[in-house]
Amino acid sequence: QCDGAVCGDERYTERVIQACLPRLKVISKWGTGIDSIDSAAAARLGVRVGRTPNAFTLPVTDTVFGYMLAFARRQPWMDRAVKSGVWDKIPGRALHECTLGIIGVGTIGRTVARRAHAFGMKVLGNDIVAIDHVFLAETGVEMTDLDDLLARADFVSVNCDLNPTSFHLINARTLGRMHPGAYLINTARGPIVEEPALVAALKAGTIAGAALDVFEVEPLPPDSPLCGMDNVLLAPHNANSSPAAWERVHWNTIRNLLDGLGLPTDDLPEG
Repeated sequence: QCDGAVCGDERYTERVIQACLPRLKVISKWGTGIDSIDSAAAARLGVRVGRTPNAFTLPVTDTVFGYMLAFARRQPWMDRAVKSGVWDKIPGRALHECTLGIIGVGTIGRTVARRAHAFGMKVLGNDIVAIDHVFLAETGVEMTDLDDLLARADFVSVNCDLNPTSFHLINARTLGRMHPGAYLINTARGPIVEEPALVAALKAGTIAGAALDVFEVEPLPPDSPLCGMDNVLLAPHNANSSPAAWERVHWNTIRNLLDGLGLPTDDLPEG
């Protein structure tokens, strides 16, 4: 009974979209990723899909660097130790001594690369599409294959979309390519990382630690082994946290909805 829909992460499969016909004309996604929407089916059935590209690039990039700095400088662990009465000098590293591997050199991946360049980091990139040579020349990013990136990086940041090529891209085999001092950071989509394989790698010391903002099942079950690991930093799918960014997405979502319904948007604030 709806002409337009605003959605978050709920799934719009072909069956769901068909059940909304003939009235449904537009699905307006709050945010950037539309992996929960069968876009091909929507296009085939004449339903427009709207989203907000580049919505959370800066807060997500800040989150990636927050995790890298936490692991490199060891602040959470030093804080915990001092508060418990332990005065130990915990060794840390400067980011300029480290190599960052970025999986998915799209809008967010490029912004992460630019920040890493400013920190003096060596940056490796991997993507399934060709990356603009001007960007590579400006930032010094070295594009390479996934196995080489994983073997050389001290930090691996997952910034790709969730699609058939990236589902469980990080698995037992690829985790095995990382070195024991490396950290995995996922602020993209949970199913890109095969969680049981990650848990096994963390327990075995295959990698040094992980920071996860997203999970295969959300909310993360309280009995997940990840919750009891000292070398893991967890967050509730909150890398996009920015009231200013949320405000822009609110208005853009409304604009996309009205556009899809053929209604005027002239009086809306800029999104």
